[in-house]
Amino acid sequence: MTERIRRIVIVGGGTAGWLAACRIAAAADSHATDPLTVTLIESPHVSTIGVGEGTWPTMRGTLARIGIDEATFLRAADASFKQGSRFDGWRTGTPDDSYYHPFTAPADLPPGDLLREWQHGSFAAHASAQPAVCDEHLAPRQRAMAPYAGALNYGYHLDAGKFAELLRDTACTRLGVTHVRDHVTGIEAAANGDIATVVTRDSGAIAGDLFLDCTGHAALLIGGHYGVDSIDRTDILFNDRALAVQIPVAPDSPIASQTNATAHDAGWIWDIGLPSRRGVGCVYASSFASDDDAAATLTDYLRRTAPDIDPATLSFRQLRFRSAHRERFWQGNCLAIGLSAGFLEPLEASAIVTIELSLDALLDGFPADRRAMDLHARRFNALFRYRWDRIVDFLKLHYVLSERDEPYWRAHRVSASVPPALRDLLALWRTQPPSPADFAQANEIFPAASHQYVLYGMGMTPPPPGPLRSERSDALTVLRHVRQRGRALTSSLPTNREYLTALTRAPAEVTHV
Repeated sequence: MTERIRRIVIVGGGTAGWLAACRIAAAADSHATDPLTVTLIESPHVSTIGVGEGTWPTMRGTLARIGIDEATFLRAADASFKQGSRFDGWRTGTPDDSYYHPFTAPADLPPGDLLREWQHGSFAAHASAQPAVCDEHLAPRQRAMAPYAGALNYGYHLDAGKFAELLRDTACTRLGVTHVRDHVTGIEAAANGDIATVVTRDSGAIAGDLFLDCTGHAALLIGGHYGVDSIDRTDILFNDRALAVQIPVAPDSPIASQTNATAHDAGWIWDIGLPSRRGVGCVYASSFASDDDAAATLTDYLRRTAPDIDPATLSFRQLRFRSAHRERFWQGNCLAIGLSAGFLEPLEASAIVTIELSLDALLDGFPADRRAMDLHARRFNALFRYRWDRIVDFLKLHYVLSERDEPYWRAHRVSASVPPALRDLLALWRTQPPSPADFAQANEIFPAASHQYVLYGMGMTPPPPGPLRSERSDALTVLRHVRQRGRALTSSLPTNREYLTALTRAPAEVTHV
């Protein structure tokens, strides 16, 4: 092995593998004396799981860094815009039980001022114009806007299989990534314990300086070779199964601007709208509901939300998972990214953003030399153990404030299932609203604003005003502007369907930016 890190070998394709290949290759200096090489080894018989069909707004920056034009992406990935999530039935299960977690932050006011002027109704609608736009199925941008710019913050819904194909084509045809379609049959270690080569059935041994494990739940490198254990989080997050189905939609039907998450007796149902179909899935805990119970719940939901479709003609696909993540994500010269690093239930679309953040951290602290790699690994492991803990806390937050009385929901409120850090924050937030001071990292996956939307959407009583006076005197003016902006946007933005239909009819644009 060389001391300089030049040969990057990615084992596994899918969203994680091909995002990694594109990000690294796009960031590499092609004029370097000894440039990076990127090789991706992909089994020809492993398909993309395709559960993570929602992204965070970070994906816009990711695509721009890779050099993929937004219009090209939307067409190729059968994608639509995601402006947040709507949660139905999580608090009480009554017909009027619904709240938004939009992607646009609340009005630019101190949290105390924002709450002081909130008297009744939806907190999200009080604090942001985005719920009004989502209610009308509107796009967050006009087509005349520059790529990746918007009137509101947004991410995407996408077809994970088609997205991986777009990334693969970009990596191989434009970014110089070497694609090896072959089965990994073995791993050879160097004298220092690093991975020296991965052995393939037909292509032989492939050597590298840094290996990325993107082999999904199989975790061939980080788990199979290095034996790094997983930390089980099912004592906090109970869901362990899902039934997924794809539903065709009419070409003129509305496309939802948000992921809809509808609670049921023992879990929740995701509903994601794409131009050509809806992706629907019933997430549940097998200790509280049988597979037949889940199928009945999903069938009932489909009859209510897609009355023109006979559920008996659809094929339900069962997914089994365990909420867990690795004790360490970077071991030796191997970094696990994607499902090989861990998986939590698909609430709040944390899977793809974790891939993005892992790649950001790798590239921000890229080990130019093997002698520095162990330090980079320690930093990465500390950062991502923190991030996985915070994701677990945030997902649990959606459950602990529920007033539903089914056994599943009561179990989520048992104190022993609530992480101590979250218990402390909940106690604090009963006396003051969430603020950036409550979180240690500058770039939190779920910042204070996200916690505000969930807390007050779930009915937490706002704390009384504190003893310090506000330095802002324009709160009412700012909130009046929020309402005016909502009216202006709903009258000027196109619907998602109008935007995407016009896009497909327009001439194809260049494939890079």
